[in-house]
Amino acid sequence: MNNKPKKALNQTLTKMVPAVLTALIATGLGFIALYTSPVPMIQDFGKMLTVGMIISFIAGVLILIPILFTRDHFFKKERVKQKQVKLKNMKGDRFFNWFTNKLILMKWFIVLVAFISAGFGIWADLQAGVETDVEKFMPQDTQELKDIHKLREILGSTDQISVVYEAADVSSAELLEWVDGVTGTVKSEFPETIIDTRSVTTALRQMNEGEFPVNQKIEEYLAEMPESQKKLLINEEGTKGVITLSIEHLEAEELKGFIDDLIDYFEAEELKGVDTTVTGKAVLDAEMVTALTAGRYKMTLLGMGLVFFGLLLVYRHPVKAFIPLLPIALIVGWSGGAMFLLDIKYTPLTATLGALIIGIGTEFTILIMERFYEERKKGRNSNEAIVVTNRKTGKAILASAFTTIGGFSALLISDFVILSNFGLMTLINISLALFSTIVVMPAILIILDRFVKIRHVGENELPVN
Repeated sequence: MNNKPKKALNQTLTKMVPAVLTALIATGLGFIALYTSPVPMIQDFGKMLTVGMIISFIAGVLILIPILFTRDHFFKKERVKQKQVKLKNMKGDRFFNWFTNKLILMKWFIVLVAFISAGFGIWADLQAGVETDVEKFMPQDTQELKDIHKLREILGSTDQISVVYEAADVSSAELLEWVDGVTGTVKSEFPETIIDTRSVTTALRQMNEGEFPVNQKIEEYLAEMPESQKKLLINEEGTKGVITLSIEHLEAEELKGFIDDLIDYFEAEELKGVDTTVTGKAVLDAEMVTALTAGRYKMTLLGMGLVFFGLLLVYRHPVKAFIPLLPIALIVGWSGGAMFLLDIKYTPLTATLGALIIGIGTEFTILIMERFYEERKKGRNSNEAIVVTNRKTGKAILASAFTTIGGFSALLISDFVILSNFGLMTLINISLALFSTIVVMPAILIILDRFVKIRHVGENELPVN
């Protein structure tokens, strides 16, 4: 009896741990893509995912496995209970056998439907919008948000863009005339967006009964202007000034388009010897849109590329390195389709879903593939091997997926929209990863099995990876 726990321990350390380590490496490579994001919070998210994954692996090997071995080796009553559990599991095994045999018969149909639907999802994902408005992330019934809306109704705007201009002397008469001109014309150029404009020339006009002063009076008014007010408009060195634009509250895509037009306007109106820069929080929000749209595709493609080359080094076989990524590509497409159908916009959190899909999905697909080829090396044909694989490893993946779903479900009750949407999409993606691994992966393994030559255990030659 005591030999069984030792045998189980040996098989776990020699079979399961290397497979899990391979999945860990692939997952880590997928998360590296998050570090390339220009958004710091996404980079930090990637770091914490990597750290948590490493800690989980170490805890599993150094804590969980010894606990399980101790239980089975020293407590005989527990082993009697295990036998009773095995009898209960026989019904589950019969279901998995029946289910997998059905999958084998429908393998081509499954793969065809999977790739067509994923293609639609990728197309739909390209149409998805991006949300960077912090107000949309907050609980919509909070008093603070209501106060902001009330203040916006009173003032007309709470959003601003700053246009910084630089020159050798920003207080010269010629430059101030240019500032006065663009301060007025920019509002008439964008009447539906710009509510008010303010610059140092606005203050000079107020001091001169609404008229722009000339030559000597400019110097006098600048000297009389309170220093605290003057510092808000030009710097102490007199080399930089700012034009402040109060604007309507715009959606992310509209804001980005307006800022692009504004940059073009100031480039066209720019005075010789003067450099202008459009800046401010609104510009940062617009840059976030670019980072989340172009950045999320780059992160996903980079993550998949890193995983492929990592698996290629491990397996030294391009087909085996490619197989785990096929279900992942499907999940990426399905996820985009789900966001389109649910009308959920990308946020700094949901932009990380591509890398998260690669991390979670790769672990599942590698474990299934490792067990499949282990059964193939024992002499089973591809159909028999996938039946055993789904029956044995499928249940473990189901348990892992359900516990992960349970953990992320807590995000659904968050009052913050950004968190609840992220939780919802994570649950959908984990479910898609589970479906792709249990349903689509077996079909892919059987179809591509002909490209991976296997030497059965016991033959003189080593298995070809």
